[in-house]
Amino acid sequence: MKTLSIISFFIFFIATGSMAQCNSDELANASVTSLTPGYCFLKSYKINGEKDLEKVEFSYVLTKGTQYMLNLRDTNTAPTTVVTLYDAQRNKIASNKISGSIAPAIAFSCGSTGIYYITYTFESASERCAGSTLGFKR
Repeated sequence: MKTLSIISFFIFFIATGSMAQCNSDELANASVTSLTPGYCFLKSYKINGEKDLEKVEFSYVLTKGTQYMLNLRDTNTAPTTVVTLYDAQRNKIASNKISGSIAPAIAFSCGSTGIYYITYTFESASERCAGSTLGFKR
């Protein structure tokens, strides 16, 4: 009986642990397929933030005069991942958090060619899994 209890515990632990794992590949693919018509795929980002990680950051060189869109998919029905774009001097350019609401995408026009930083922060302490796509159009 004791052996059966131990086996049951490990099966439960393995089953619940596998359900909680982040599938950022799937979320990144979903963000690609939801890219607004007219935008071309540029890059996808897989965000798998650990519980003690405040933000995940990527850099990318953007070109002046180009329209860009960042799509986001996370594991929640309503997005809880905040995407913020900063220029090379760390000035905030755009964010998907507007008046307390979090949008699933942001669109912006690049005013200057250079390095930009895309940061992902998390409103939910437990859900830190997302996928994002950067698209462009001229």
